[in-house]
Amino acid sequence: MNGTPTVVNDVMTRTVVALRTGAAFKEIVQAMQDWGVSALPVLDADGRVVGVVSEADLLPKEEYREGDPDRYAQVQHLADLRKADAVTAAELMTYPAVTVPPEATLAHAARVMARRRVKRLPVVGQDGTLQGVVSRSDLLKVFLRADEDIAEDVGREVVVRLFGTADAPVRVEVREGVVTLTGRVHDAVLVPLAVLLTRSVPGVVDVHCALTGPRRHPHAGPQLPEPRRTAPA
Repeated sequence: MNGTPTVVNDVMTRTVVALRTGAAFKEIVQAMQDWGVSALPVLDADGRVVGVVSEADLLPKEEYREGDPDRYAQVQHLADLRKADAVTAAELMTYPAVTVPPEATLAHAARVMARRRVKRLPVVGQDGTLQGVVSRSDLLKVFLRADEDIAEDVGREVVVRLFGTADAPVRVEVREGVVTLTGRVHDAVLVPLAVLLTRSVPGVVDVHCALTGPRRHPHAGPQLPEPRRTAPA
């Protein structure tokens, strides 16, 4: 990772199937089946992402197949009723599309997915064109990093950064992504920061911290201010 935080561009899927606004209902269902996905981005004539069609957008056609809904359903589910009559991607899609840029961090992408309750996000460039798609499983790839690589990053980004040298008396052990920090540091104030920085290293699952501050001499008392000297009368 070379000390650079992992971003969406590092894990996204670049080979992506997308729909044009005029794609027909049956064509959309077939594409989802062929590609094994539950949602597809919709592009305009210039390749910009204008919406997303998901399985949830297609289901109203089956839900309301048996006849006209009652008045209550008409009031409560107007959007679904419109989609029950839709036949093209432009009519079915949810818009505007929820997207992320390729330079977004994985943490940001994960928050967007959680808050918007989606499983996949189109990745778009500054001009709005489709660059790829990032899914929940893509975000989890970072946890497949080798323990040795994680330990190297922690040593460089935490130990050297905070304590000035790779030979600092801090030991870094990583097992199954769980980092253990042990040793005695010159300033105990830095310990919480060391834990925070370690958690930010890509692939870290958890941090166990056993860092301690400098030893105090058993006979050392509190440092008192020098007595004030007064001029002789």
